[in-house]
Amino acid sequence: MSAHATVYRATRGRVGGRLPGLPPMLLLDHVGARTGRRRTIPLVYMPDGENLVVVAAKGGHPRHPGWVHNLRARPDTEVQVGSRRIEVHAREANGDERRRLWSSATAYNPLWGGYQRRTERTIPLVVLEPRSSYSPSPTARSASSQLR
Repeated sequence: MSAHATVYRATRGRVGGRLPGLPPMLLLDHVGARTGRRRTIPLVYMPDGENLVVVAAKGGHPRHPGWVHNLRARPDTEVQVGSRRIEVHAREANGDERRRLWSSATAYNPLWGGYQRRTERTIPLVVLEPRSSYSPSPTARSASSQLR
């Protein structure tokens, strides 16, 4: 686990949950598709109702990040948002949903639009759907309402 993820987990998101100039971050757990090893990565997320959306931008790199491949193989996982651990099911947004989310995502975090301009691949938007009841924090709810 990276130092960022270790500090985030140890402080229950009080340190590492927000970085200057960026929207809030979560910790995404995923299992290696080939190795079966559990991994954790900090990612900026965007709330969308009760769902969380993560963007597989990888800074505009020509290849998708490994965690996308891992979630395709094993979509049921967990995230940590602040102090809360949430069981989620990951799926990629497509069609009209993707168009709606991409427009919201680039308004929410303009860096994502810049990353798309750097690469020829279509950057995946991964929707993390809670597998049990979950209520976003007041901060996440207000950010979500600003997107609409």
